[in-house]
Amino acid sequence: MKYPSSPNQGWKLWFERDTIVHNLEFFQNFIVISLCIGLFCVMLIRLGEMFLSLLQPINFQAITSDILFVLILVEIFRLLIIYLQEQRISIGAAVEVSLVSALREVILQGVVDIPIDRLLGVCAFLVVLGGLLYLRVWMFQRFEAIATTRNEHLSQPSTQELSDNQHFQLRRRPPSIEQYPF
Repeated sequence: MKYPSSPNQGWKLWFERDTIVHNLEFFQNFIVISLCIGLFCVMLIRLGEMFLSLLQPINFQAITSDILFVLILVEIFRLLIIYLQEQRISIGAAVEVSLVSALREVILQGVVDIPIDRLLGVCAFLVVLGGLLYLRVWMFQRFEAIATTRNEHLSQPSTQELSDNQHFQLRRRPPSIEQYPF
């Protein structure tokens, strides 16, 4: 850390870009951690209410709704954890949350009771979300194919010439789909 040589330089350090970005990221992570704790508490409360509702006559639609709601909360919690680990929003997790939320609303109202225009809108929404998930997998496969062809064209030195670190990197397992920012 830089130590100011004069009192005026102490204030200048606060307005350096790196210091500002570091402090903003710290507060942003604090907000996300607070959201995680609050979300975890809401999940526990909903689970308690769901188990208490099992003591009364069983309402399958309400129980299914509660289960899907808890699953949505779990997916949002997972989305926040991924954000804390990688400092990015996982498109796959966000799309999964949206899919489960839309299906929960359809299950709550019942397919027969939903007006046809709203049902068509939900269907279009689900097709778009499914397309996003397919596009994500397709992009991963394209990036892998590009990386494979690029590695084939590069001349590889013999194993005897490789250092231990380079040899380890060549044997490393291929990247997973979660490593890409889409």
